[in-house]
Amino acid sequence: MKKLELELLALSESNASIHSYAVVLGEKNGKRKLPIIIGSFEAQAIAIELEKMKPARPLTHDLFVSLARTLGVTLKEVLITDLKEGVYFANLVWTKPEEGGKQWAQDARTSDALALAVRFACPIYTVEAVLSQGGIEPEQWDAAFDPKTSISSEPDQVDRFPGSPSEKSKDNRLSIKALEQDLQKALSQEDYERAARIRDKMEQRRRDRSGE
Repeated sequence: MKKLELELLALSESNASIHSYAVVLGEKNGKRKLPIIIGSFEAQAIAIELEKMKPARPLTHDLFVSLARTLGVTLKEVLITDLKEGVYFANLVWTKPEEGGKQWAQDARTSDALALAVRFACPIYTVEAVLSQGGIEPEQWDAAFDPKTSISSEPDQVDRFPGSPSEKSKDNRLSIKALEQDLQKALSQEDYERAARIRDKMEQRRRDRSGE
């Protein structure tokens, strides 16, 4: 079985609803992109690690990493193995160096697998059958990629993204400096969902300014 390496290209709120996010994986030695809809909890877990945010207390995925390292186990790779009825399937490939590099695979939700992959800094792979079915060519991207119809890793477990309209309006009025202060406050209160939203707003403000 030939494995194709992927890289995490983007993570953004899905247009399908406020319940989900879209993570986009790209073919490392090719041009195809693989969009997957994931829940807000897993999206937050990925975003917090990518942005090197420091939660006041460890998240569930951080606890898993800590336990694995205590046991002398490391995540060698994540393999997205299959795509059935609109659902991606993945395996975590573990190794234990102290036992001669013994390896074994563990079934996992794709979103959880990606959240762990960014924490272990391990490669992400898939197979041609998955990429052929779910991948999108560059010339098709703008027209074809719509998070409303993108395939989900677990469509029945998409979490609602909290936040009232008044909170969003407040964020729209804040300066980058004020947003940074609000971000630190959200982290200290362990409100990671709001922290992720504030981070996205800061990035958008910086992009807007760079284009002025």
